[in-house]
Amino acid sequence: MATNGSILTERRSSASEYLKFLQAWIRKPRQTASIVPSSHYLGRLMAAQIDPQGGRVMEFGGGTGALTREILATGLPVADLEVVEINEALAHNLRGSFPGVSILQAPAQSVLAQSAGGAGGYQCIISGLPLLAMSKMLQKAILGEAFRLLRPGGAVIQFTYSPRPPVPERLTSLLGLRAERIGTIVRNVPPATVFRYRRAADIMQD
Repeated sequence: MATNGSILTERRSSASEYLKFLQAWIRKPRQTASIVPSSHYLGRLMAAQIDPQGGRVMEFGGGTGALTREILATGLPVADLEVVEINEALAHNLRGSFPGVSILQAPAQSVLAQSAGGAGGYQCIISGLPLLAMSKMLQKAILGEAFRLLRPGGAVIQFTYSPRPPVPERLTSLLGLRAERIGTIVRNVPPATVFRYRRAADIMQD
């Protein structure tokens, strides 16, 4: 059972994350999906798709580190995680909060050149990017880069505030991908649905 002290510490941590997220949203609202950081319920569902012994993972859109924290809680080695965060202030905070984790301050659609694992070097990409709010051209560029990073059988785990997949079916088909719904977290604010994107060819081989 949580003590009063641990509950107070958790509330202070949540408040601090919210303030950092809000400041980033005010400065550059187009780069931030929501004014509220992702909940740990959402983070746990997304991180559950990771094999902690399965090799490198990349996170798109590190934000305040809400998803990063849950990824590391799986037991994934710190050296196997790279976090992409284009916002300078958030990237700075992530470096201070997660020593040893590589923080890449680069656009997700062109991060391959900075990655440590290189093409085909990642088991999974956990994405907190607001794909639903992006143009189809940008969605295509980000997913294209993601699947250049992923090894065969790899997946992009993406959440969205819509019950529908954030990327149109026509675009996923064009890229040779399929979206699978993992679940919905109603305790997130706002409620969020998690989808898994995989190569259609990989799904057919399962």
